[in-house]
Amino acid sequence: MMNRPAELGEFGFAGDDRVVPFQVEGLDVRGRAVQIGPLLNAILARHDYPEPVARLLAEAIVLTVLIGTSLKFEGKFTVQTKSDGPVDLLVADFASPENVRAYARFDEERLAEAVAAGRASPEQLLGAGVLALTIDQGNFMQPYQGIVPLDGASLEDIAGVYFRQSEQIPTRVRLGAAEFFDRDEEGRPRRTWRAGGLIAQFLPEAPERMRHSDLHGGDGDNGDRPHSEDDAWAEARMLVDTIDADELTDPQIGVERLLFRLFHERGVRVYEPHAVYDRCSCSREKIKGVLSSFSQEEIDASQTDGAIAVTCEFCSTTYRYEAAEVVNA
Repeated sequence: MMNRPAELGEFGFAGDDRVVPFQVEGLDVRGRAVQIGPLLNAILARHDYPEPVARLLAEAIVLTVLIGTSLKFEGKFTVQTKSDGPVDLLVADFASPENVRAYARFDEERLAEAVAAGRASPEQLLGAGVLALTIDQGNFMQPYQGIVPLDGASLEDIAGVYFRQSEQIPTRVRLGAAEFFDRDEEGRPRRTWRAGGLIAQFLPEAPERMRHSDLHGGDGDNGDRPHSEDDAWAEARMLVDTIDADELTDPQIGVERLLFRLFHERGVRVYEPHAVYDRCSCSREKIKGVLSSFSQEEIDASQTDGAIAVTCEFCSTTYRYEAAEVVNA
């Protein structure tokens, strides 16, 4: 349930790492917007990703946060790509109500070759494959997964296909990431990252109006059939499409200013922001439980100098166990 909406001049600016829900009553649109700074830098700094990989993962994180913060239950939402490109895996997950983690896997040699040959667009780096969006409500509930192909489009376009095919909700997603160069307090060069995004959805009170939006035939429909689009959604989508990529990441603009720029003529309202944090769900006990399911042969093969070391792919924390700890534990 949403809190009372803030009126213009009544709210403080949300700032970084805080998702702002919004509503545009005149266009029957609801959505969320965010700018991510410290959270993103913490995640990327652990792995020192090359610039193209960092940019892709940043967009995946924003998409995950925008959708994950809409969950109304305790659970986990995961965005994952699996493909044949130089960046063959992106994973970002959101554990409600506020925890985010992410990592990327890439082939260093293939990535360098692609960049040198000028084939470094997001679509080229991902290659052919799928984008999977998974909702897991925990024990005793079957996870839901929507899968859409990586067909040469951007992550934001592919996310729109997911909503059209799987959720049957007219949706426009905008994502952006930018690398900033400045100096720290001691004058040393410093590289930082910012990312931002917005998701807008057409949710009219009259269900029949949904059929006059950009919905088509459901799964398997490529969206090229002629149709008449609801005027309100056509206007909202057009406004969202005017967003410049720099506006999504500019700290001088901020989420509320961006929303006002887009929708002030239609009476945009913002709601209490939802903070998100860089927090991994790994723990010594969880990993020990996994190791305890290994056979004796697997335990023996995993040892080095009588101990087993496991590093979390997300947060890079290394856990060390004596072999005796994980035998019949």
